[in-house]
Amino acid sequence: MPSDTTFVERAFQDKHLRLEKSGKAERIVYAATGHFERWSDPEEKVRAEFYAELIYRYAYPPERIGVEITVPDRSPSDFADLVVFRDDDRKRPFAVIECKPESISDAEFTQAVEQAWGNGNAAKFRAAYVGVVAGNTRRFFDCSEKFGALERDKNIIADLPADYGKPPQWKYRKGVSREWLDIQPVSKGELIAAIKKCHQTLWGGGRLSPPAAFGEFCKIIFVKVRDEKAQRKKGDPYDFQIKTDEPASALAGRIKAIYSEAQERDPEVFKEPIRIDDATLKMCVSHLEGINFNATDLDTKGVAFEQFLDGFFKGDFGQYFTPREIIQFCVEMLAPDNESIVLDPACGSGGFLLYALDYVRHKGLDFHDEGSNEHYRYWHDFAEKRLFGIEINDEISRVAKMNMILHDDGHTNIVGFDALENLGEIWKQNPRVKKNAFDLVLTNPPFGAMVKESEKGKAYLEGWELLRYIGKGEQPEGSAGEMLSDHKAGKKSLKARKSIKTEVLFCERVWHFLKPGTGRAAIVLPDGILTNSSLQGVRDWLLAHFQLLAVVSLPQEAFQHAGAGVKASVVFLRKRAENEEPDDDDAIFMATPANIGFDATGRKTARVTTKSENGRRKVEVHSTDFFDVEVTFEKATAHGGGGEEWQEKSRRVATGTGILGQYRFFERRPESFFV
Repeated sequence: MPSDTTFVERAFQDKHLRLEKSGKAERIVYAATGHFERWSDPEEKVRAEFYAELIYRYAYPPERIGVEITVPDRSPSDFADLVVFRDDDRKRPFAVIECKPESISDAEFTQAVEQAWGNGNAAKFRAAYVGVVAGNTRRFFDCSEKFGALERDKNIIADLPADYGKPPQWKYRKGVSREWLDIQPVSKGELIAAIKKCHQTLWGGGRLSPPAAFGEFCKIIFVKVRDEKAQRKKGDPYDFQIKTDEPASALAGRIKAIYSEAQERDPEVFKEPIRIDDATLKMCVSHLEGINFNATDLDTKGVAFEQFLDGFFKGDFGQYFTPREIIQFCVEMLAPDNESIVLDPACGSGGFLLYALDYVRHKGLDFHDEGSNEHYRYWHDFAEKRLFGIEINDEISRVAKMNMILHDDGHTNIVGFDALENLGEIWKQNPRVKKNAFDLVLTNPPFGAMVKESEKGKAYLEGWELLRYIGKGEQPEGSAGEMLSDHKAGKKSLKARKSIKTEVLFCERVWHFLKPGTGRAAIVLPDGILTNSSLQGVRDWLLAHFQLLAVVSLPQEAFQHAGAGVKASVVFLRKRAENEEPDDDDAIFMATPANIGFDATGRKTARVTTKSENGRRKVEVHSTDFFDVEVTFEKATAHGGGGEEWQEKSRRVATGTGILGQYRFFERRPESFFV
């Protein structure tokens, strides 16, 4: 079977399944028995997919697979979704399967397990095996008398037996043969569904806070990816899976052993042990065991993880997630290459770093063939050795690390620390994060908050150059960002400052990190720094230390859907060389985009046109004032099985479009103008 053909597609091709019109609706017909059901039901799509698997993967004759079978001794309305019979007359059940929508909760899954057990163990039924299938989450049980009637842990089997044989000890082994399966890459929809289910299991309706649950999820994914990369011979089983007749405690012990070993090798990645109970961990493994994260392409992982995070971390954590459109614009403007050393000192979930990686990865295709070792080294070495982030919030720094792990590393360069701490203390966390070390800084630092000596201590505010230029005498609380109009005039007889705004300190910290003369930055700053007359001192300091390359004023609503209504701009700067004097004739690029791709509610506002389309492939152009993006879609089986839908495969910025294209022209002929 071709790798791009699913079991259910093959079943339709071979006429084991067919779709028929029934009035205005469609119904699916199981040809061997003539049974039909409404096709629009999500549960029916799961049943059809597993029905096809029973034929092609488990080698059961379709004539022996019953659909919606009445169970004796159960209530009249109780039916088994699928029954594999031992005989052609369909009188002797071998396995009873309940099929549920992939979106069901853990409680509903547990209820389905009991339903399957009740059906499979009815007095006149007595199946050897029962199971529940909810998309990629599956659980099968041995119903033999060697286990107690209420046992639901030790009698879990790795997989349903094939062709009336015995259950395999392991379901997934490296390499594919007649006897075993390898883990497989998945689509964006499947990956999002698995991530959501795993997180829901961990959250447990309030057992953990959502961020704490996500922290545990990150640890589990860390183990999963580590296990996929471990050296093993063809045919060796993966450790991250449920083994036949293995209790949850034994599985948890194996998972935690991998995690502990990884902790010893990378002690700064995850400092805390896995803190969830064995049964919860086993459920998470069931959601993820069949997914090959490393083989799933980076575009799919990036879009899936970003969409999940976008929906999950809104509200209290909205400030840690800069909108995708703004991030991509900043990265495209600075155009990193694989030799650039890049830092985000307020990295949040790692968005700027990941888009820089994505930019370099696609840039590498100009020089190397996709999939070649040369192309892999081009972007992977960049990810591993040249991308750095600092994030003060421990929970969010784990999100950034997880993002980097899913994108094939660089996670050890995420420093969970305060970027405004003493530079020497930051250097202790990672010796490569030091002064004058970075080619590019891309960041959306927190702003509007006050750094107070009363809270941080006197040492925290020592050594900041900008503190020497703040207005004379003690100022009221909240005026820490106010500067003299002449930053040099304030050097004499100034009293020590007690507080200062975070955005002011971040401006200086960016200057600390950049390489003199060549280092460039894209910083999101509140417009107050650029326009308030009381902050002229800040602007004087900035112009003395940086060449101002461009200012792109964002609409008022740019951050409203993330809970921040402050008007802001993206400022592009180059750090001046030592002893370099400002030039009043330096050209500055300025722009005020109106359509940046989303509105105040987060609704997408890009203008969409179709560039090309055939039966299997479509290219759309999504236009904003920033630039045009060409988005490629391919037809694929809809998530959940059955039918087809357009699924996004990649997106590329169209060169020479929008403000980005005008800035590239400006770089060639730097004459000040306003867009």
